[in-house]
Amino acid sequence: MYMNKQYNQNKDNIGRLLVQCPDKPGIVAALSNFLFENGANIIESSQYSNDNAQQTFYIRFEFYIEDLINKREELETAFQPLAEEFAIDFAFTYNKYRKRSAIFVSKETHCLLELLWEWQSGDLETDIPLVISNHEDARDIVEPLGIPYYYIPANKDIREEVEAKQIALMEEYDIDVLILARYMQILTPDFVKRFPNQIINIHHSFLPAFIGAHPYERAYNRGVKLIGATSHYVTNDLDEGPIIEQDIERVDHRDNVASLKKIGQQVERRVLARAIKWHLQDRIITNDNKTIVFH
Repeated sequence: MYMNKQYNQNKDNIGRLLVQCPDKPGIVAALSNFLFENGANIIESSQYSNDNAQQTFYIRFEFYIEDLINKREELETAFQPLAEEFAIDFAFTYNKYRKRSAIFVSKETHCLLELLWEWQSGDLETDIPLVISNHEDARDIVEPLGIPYYYIPANKDIREEVEAKQIALMEEYDIDVLILARYMQILTPDFVKRFPNQIINIHHSFLPAFIGAHPYERAYNRGVKLIGATSHYVTNDLDEGPIIEQDIERVDHRDNVASLKKIGQQVERRVLARAIKWHLQDRIITNDNKTIVFH
């Protein structure tokens, strides 16, 4: 997205408005006019209307208003009559308030490394106050960056105890996003319920084939021709939450198990990073078990 010099220098004055409502004529005009009347310059606008029985309309605005943070309460209050008129489910977010992300990881560190590199380069617009792991493997990667590393052993017998510690940390660090960067533990329904559309996972895209351990070995034995990855919001339907992003790479008979794993990890890294970026930029609206993603 192109952004002129003024906006780059005053990013704290950038806000976003996400809208979901029944589709009817005049919505775009009404929303655009509202932003104009409140001194906003629209930087980006993306919209979508489905044609099924629901006939739902979705739109995302990114806008610039001078001294936005001091005007935000007035802006949101002024929007209420319009929201009632069009039965709008909406959210205002503000660039000044960066989301705070907790990364959960187990032994495989490829996704963690990708996120930390993106964060260090400034391309992942978030704060990372902590990393949580059920193994010690990633400590030497994380702590030199000044990020606290919490080793919390986990297994099915102590799951509730472990999650109580994790929830306490999420509250202590005021976490907005929980990133499962190959965190190989099943979360309890109570834990997931506490963080709706805030937990983002990554896994290989063979599912529902090759469920469980050693998926690449079994994929190799089956002779698969595509390797993929899926990033999604976590729900209590295991690995079946709203999909944010997917990608694939083609493979063939010359690839062995090791090369399949390497290719799979490369896909996982980029898919998770894209999903996290879109979430941080408020580019995703969920509807039941589907997502609308404004790239």
